Amino acid sequence: MTFTLTQPRRARSPRHALATAIACAIAAAAAAHAETNAPNVFVTATRNAQPASEVLLDNDTISAEEIAGAGQISLAELLQKRRGVEITANGGSGSYASVFLRGAANYQSVVLVDGVRIGASTSGGATWSTIPLSQIDHIEIAYGPLASLYGADAMGGVIQIFTRDAARAGLSASAALGVGSYGRRQANAAIGGAQGALRYNLAAGSDRSDEFSASTPVAGRYTYNPDRDGYQRDSASGSVAFAVATGHEVGASFLYSGNDVQFDAGPDFNDRGEERLSTMQVYAHDQWLPGWNSKLQLARARDRNASFASYGDGHADTTQDSFAWQNDIALGADTLQLVYEHRGEEVDADTSALSRSRNTNSYAAAYQLRRAGHLATVTVREDRNSQFGAHTTGSLAYGYRISGQLRASASAGTSFRAPSFNELYYPGFGIDSNRPETGRNLEAGLVYADGASQLSATLYRNRLQDLLVYAPVCPVQLASHPYGCAYNIDQATLAGLSLSASGAYQGLSLRATFDLQQARDDTTDKRLARRAREHGSIALDYTVGALKAGIETVFSDARFNDGFESTRLGGYALVNLSASYALAPDWSLMARWNNAGNKHYELAQGYATAGSNVFVGVRWALR
Repeated sequence: MTFTLTQPRRARSPRHALATAIACAIAAAAAAHAETNAPNVFVTATRNAQPASEVLLDNDTISAEEIAGAGQISLAELLQKRRGVEITANGGSGSYASVFLRGAANYQSVVLVDGVRIGASTSGGATWSTIPLSQIDHIEIAYGPLASLYGADAMGGVIQIFTRDAARAGLSASAALGVGSYGRRQANAAIGGAQGALRYNLAAGSDRSDEFSASTPVAGRYTYNPDRDGYQRDSASGSVAFAVATGHEVGASFLYSGNDVQFDAGPDFNDRGEERLSTMQVYAHDQWLPGWNSKLQLARARDRNASFASYGDGHADTTQDSFAWQNDIALGADTLQLVYEHRGEEVDADTSALSRSRNTNSYAAAYQLRRAGHLATVTVREDRNSQFGAHTTGSLAYGYRISGQLRASASAGTSFRAPSFNELYYPGFGIDSNRPETGRNLEAGLVYADGASQLSATLYRNRLQDLLVYAPVCPVQLASHPYGCAYNIDQATLAGLSLSASGAYQGLSLRATFDLQQARDDTTDKRLARRAREHGSIALDYTVGALKAGIETVFSDARFNDGFESTRLGGYALVNLSASYALAPDWSLMARWNNAGNKHYELAQGYATAGSNVFVGVRWALR
């Protein structure tokens, strides 16, 4: 497999990478005596823990091991390596970023931290640059519309981030230090344990970098500034749980992260932003009867953003308060789930038009059926919002186990997205009559898994109605917005084929993904901004003794920077190298060489990306 890295605007076709990846994965799958991984559990697709082999929706998990070896890349850059995920970024690792799931925009997916929804009600999406990798244990990605489980905005999928849980027994502790190119420095530590009925965990971390100029000297752009635009991110998380009695546990958890980042909005000015993310929750898990489990959660999430720029200062703070009561009732091999949720959103902004609030009351029911080789799930939910009224969504999924290793599945689901406060009320941009977006999704998939290797293929088609788009020149009927606006278009289509393969054999492990997708505005018959037709990744690791070495690629074909197909962003293929060495049972060294070919590419027009860079670190862990 060869990638041409000497031509900065062109990469070899991703189809070559796909053929190699699938061939290697099939070879791994054919090895009947390969190592067997312990069965894993997935939570996000059904709101309760179940074996990943029984999850009908397309899903993926990023493990604690992969996160620990990520170095000082951003969370968005880590997600970019998974199937169905594309990203954009306005500069380096600490800059504003967006994550697209299956072509859905950043604000068309739900992001949770330990079950607590985060995001800004003004922009409508998560502030990815504020979420620290150092506080994350593992990540679950559930693809497709999950509005019938999570309500508004779950059109492209749900990403759930799990921080370190309180230890089940004994004492655990860890610490890590690292340095790298662009003046990057990283330090984090964690301690956890259990004593009797009490479990606890506490972690803290700090990441900082001098980085590079966030902008590039694109013709006609006045925002270029050749200064360095670095960041400093400090974070902490913790949890405590107490077993009151057998089957009854109460607990609390929190996450805090502050990111101070520099950006470019004009020459000769130190533009900077302050981003603050916090979540906190208290909960009770109770088993009232042998087949009845209840979960109560009271939570608050805050997303605060302030900017100090050449065009002036501003702030927009979002507070989300939520209460959830979930009941899982076993009916033989089946499960009935009943959920009530209340969510209140409040915005405090420097623009009085945005300083508003709204609340949503939701009622949901789901039934999970298991009959020999047959699996089925049906879900229905109603969301009653004080601002845009009631919306009912539903989903139906069916799976059949053809053999012990092969399963086929199909599903249909509806979804909707509430307009953000910016799309409704921002002066000169929002329109208070904008309607919620709605979606109808159909998909079918095949999964082969034998414990050591896995192959999956998912074909999907998501039709969106009343899609909200930005236009620099508004339609005639919206002439009152001379500088552009957000407004509903008739229809858009997100369709594609998502493939993945993974396998392990005698120290060698492979993971490959490939996506063919169509993300189009059906009204104009043009591609949605910054979505590629083809993208994917390949990672190959080899372990021998105490040494583990790896090579990975991330690739994408050309995209357009806007929804008018006027500015083309070239395709790219990046090569990253990594290695780790266990010095002792508790000590290890790691090193990463990202973008080893020094590829020049853009994720958004006029914004720079990192060139060839290295990161080295040492880790200590007491288990």
